[in-house]
Amino acid sequence: MRLIRIHEKDNVAIALDAVQKGSQATVGNQTIYISEDIGKGHKIAIKDVPKDSEIIKYGFPIGKASVDIHLGSWVHDHNLKTGLGDILSYEYKPSLKPQKVVKCMNFKGFKRPDGKVGVRNEIWIIPTVSCVNRNAELIERAAVEKFKDSCQGIDGIYTLKHPYGCSQLGDDHLNTQKILANLVKHPNAAAVLVLGLGCENNNVDEFKRVLKDYDVNRVKFLEAQEVEDEITEGTALIEKLINYAKEFSRQDCSIDYLSIGLKCGGSDAFSGLTGNPLLGAFSDRLIECGGTSVLTEVPEMFGAETILLNRCANEEVFNKAVELINGFKEYFNSYNQPIYENPSPGNKAGGISTLEEKSLGCVQKGGIGNIVDVLQYGELLQKNGLNLLNSPGNDMVASTALAAAGCQIILFTSGRGTPLGTCVPTIKIATNSEIFKQKNNWMDFDAGPIISGKNIDNVLEDFWDYVIEVAEGKSTKSEILGFREIAIFKSGVTL
Repeated sequence: MRLIRIHEKDNVAIALDAVQKGSQATVGNQTIYISEDIGKGHKIAIKDVPKDSEIIKYGFPIGKASVDIHLGSWVHDHNLKTGLGDILSYEYKPSLKPQKVVKCMNFKGFKRPDGKVGVRNEIWIIPTVSCVNRNAELIERAAVEKFKDSCQGIDGIYTLKHPYGCSQLGDDHLNTQKILANLVKHPNAAAVLVLGLGCENNNVDEFKRVLKDYDVNRVKFLEAQEVEDEITEGTALIEKLINYAKEFSRQDCSIDYLSIGLKCGGSDAFSGLTGNPLLGAFSDRLIECGGTSVLTEVPEMFGAETILLNRCANEEVFNKAVELINGFKEYFNSYNQPIYENPSPGNKAGGISTLEEKSLGCVQKGGIGNIVDVLQYGELLQKNGLNLLNSPGNDMVASTALAAAGCQIILFTSGRGTPLGTCVPTIKIATNSEIFKQKNNWMDFDAGPIISGKNIDNVLEDFWDYVIEVAEGKSTKSEILGFREIAIFKSGVTL
């Protein structure tokens, strides 16, 4: 029977295997007699914890005991409650790491005229409004069939469907426009067809005001109401975009052009032990090479935010991060919803009991790097290094926000398993080997060996090589399965 105590301050240990009532296990020099059946990944008290005392994991509180908890007992949501409050005040107490810069090998990407680099050479069809989603798909289908023998060097033609673009007001409508405009500018898209209807709020003329400058050879526009047959007209425009996209080929590019999104979903107790620390180590190495990583899922920072706040590069970034945290709490309060309505049923089944516990595992994806900037939803990356991005934890919304901020690849850890993918390559990292084997058609990389004792630095070497392979064209499982969804954060009235 294997138990692991993560930090010397912890008063719980994690069961690496399911344990039975009456069995015994050793943690350090301590022998513990198990008082009840306890599932894999769940917590076991390694000392008596009086009611209202803190439960400690990762060296930090993950909540308070709701009853007296005895040595050898199962610790979960039946006897553990959150300790989270509402809006808090914070003091800037910087704990910054020296930023070392190392020379790293290049990767082969697509250099764009605007100075950005893509890891795919795709053509995207982006509807301005949901009314023409199906029309966009029909244009895609017609173009793929018509030009299947003349698309050498093109990684695919894809439609990015979404449910908005009309009947929205104010900032809610503007957010839709910003996300779509950022995707039009994304370097993974060699060329883009923007397809409008004609009568929508986000009509082409209005959308161009948000998009601002664009390359007329790279971006084409079509309003379906203005032509007799939008499928024929759209297919003809796609042919022009194919010819433009063919001008690009992979070239040596510095790692500092690489921006990677950090995401987790379907988390389990092993997420904070394997997959998320692996992403943290990757992020640290990427930043040392001059690259960029982006941490989002703001509600899953609650309870662990001080770890991030103290790593802000300066007081200006700190104040933006405080606004990020408390602003999202105010968003919850504005709808009269508790800020701690998390974790999900799947998280709990996997051994996560409170939002604090989930957050302490979640923020490990950001490694130990200094935070150089904080982005609002719909903003583009401006600074290389570790960035925070305003977005909810919802998998599709957060993944889309990362892509729209400019990330060319998303690293996505999961302990429960998920097939999800968005408009940029999404690498699925299994936090335990069982889910990697069970859902091998979903998962790309197995971080499970870390829990079995494999050195994380050795796993990192393999993982780094894998990410570079994807950056240079290797298809992820979600790409192979055809997952290309986007989702936009809706926070306003619908007319």
